[in-house]
Amino acid sequence: MQFTRRTALGLFAAAATAMPALAAQSAIYTKGGLAVGGYDTVAYFTEKKPRKGSAEHSLKWRGATWRFKSAENKALFEANPEKYAPQYGGYCAYAMASGDFVSTNPKAWDIYNDKLYLNYNSIIWAVWNRDKNGYVTRADKRWPTNLSY
Repeated sequence: MQFTRRTALGLFAAAATAMPALAAQSAIYTKGGLAVGGYDTVAYFTEKKPRKGSAEHSLKWRGATWRFKSAENKALFEANPEKYAPQYGGYCAYAMASGDFVSTNPKAWDIYNDKLYLNYNSIIWAVWNRDKNGYVTRADKRWPTNLSY
């Protein structure tokens, strides 16, 4: 089966309606209190792949717990968290282009213009990847600046 934008939108809509509504939006998407599902955001930049972080190398930032695979990665994040934190608080970059807050899969990621973007799943990532610039431009306009941390 070939996935088209229409197929992806249908799958995305079905998944989004199956997810529970988010009562109050947090500026950082967490799963069990962990940002990026416990993955090391620095590793996306340094190793070019998702790597699980550990509780041993964790810190609190903007109301969420961030985990890193090493003390070195933790130090890099502490020195410049805005560089390593995912865009849109770790919510789906594709969905944010429509102003929607949707969960993400840490394995559906991309570094674009030296920024980390996460998406709902690999199918949505593939659609987003076809027009990154367009989706980023729209998502940047829709990302609220008044969310609480």
